[in-house]
Amino acid sequence: MNKKLVASLNTFAKERNFKGKGPLCVALVITQHARDKGLPLNPDDLLTVGKGQVLGLGKGAVQNILNKHGINRVLAAEGGRTSRGSINNMRTYVSFLNDLCEQGSVDLDVIERFWIDRVLDFFAGKPFVVKLDTSRSLRHVVRDILQQAIDRQKSSPGMYYSGAVLQHLVGAKLECAIGTKKIEHNSFSTADAPGNRAGDFLIEDVAIHVTTSPSESVIERCKENLDAGYKPILVTLQKGISVADGLAENMNLSDRIDIFEIEQFIALNIYEFGQFAEQGRKTAVNDIVTSYNRIICEVETDPSLKISVK
Repeated sequence: MNKKLVASLNTFAKERNFKGKGPLCVALVITQHARDKGLPLNPDDLLTVGKGQVLGLGKGAVQNILNKHGINRVLAAEGGRTSRGSINNMRTYVSFLNDLCEQGSVDLDVIERFWIDRVLDFFAGKPFVVKLDTSRSLRHVVRDILQQAIDRQKSSPGMYYSGAVLQHLVGAKLECAIGTKKIEHNSFSTADAPGNRAGDFLIEDVAIHVTTSPSESVIERCKENLDAGYKPILVTLQKGISVADGLAENMNLSDRIDIFEIEQFIALNIYEFGQFAEQGRKTAVNDIVTSYNRIICEVETDPSLKISVK
């Protein structure tokens, strides 16, 4: 990659504050215009007939570029079209590209890749969102958080957001149920290897394992728990229940391991914490989210794992 070009892009993005969804949409679409029309560009040619919007700036154009890079998440509902600063951002960015062109040839592949990486940074920096809608089931609220984590994971290969969210949601729920002093939290990357921890959480004689994808190894860990005198519990996603049941049965442990689906595991407690009252449920969700966010600050390095309640 052209290090000098990337350095120039970094300087431009920092000085011109090209990091929000509006400027990022402009950068992606104008870079595509540079491919189609060539450099230098005339900024006046990149306005709609009414001169009130940037030509081609819209959700469809932006998502086509993102899709080309395997990104399915929506950057902006209007593709930055409604941003009041889009025209000024367009003119500023066109001037930057034209200056680069004057200095020599411009590698638009490198430039597009730079803005794609900034889009990924933008997605990664946003917290997950919980919408407290009384018309929705609490299981759906939990499911929505996990789905956001799964979607983000698809856009960021190599990152395991869903596993981290699953683990820390369970930890936050346990805190709200029995208090903070009895719960030890660890980062998602900390393995519960033999000789280290009995499970992701150990409370009295109960070892709790949290996983998005049950495997033979986690069932083997449960067997080790039983041999050591612990009572194993496995918490997983809905799609993992049948897999975990089958693996446990294959090892003749189906009647000795409690296997719980995460949505029910948390939702039922929210009803109980809130004493089945509407306001109580809202308070219970806020309490769990508050505990969860504190745990993220304490044991994780990625603040985008936090949850925002709206």
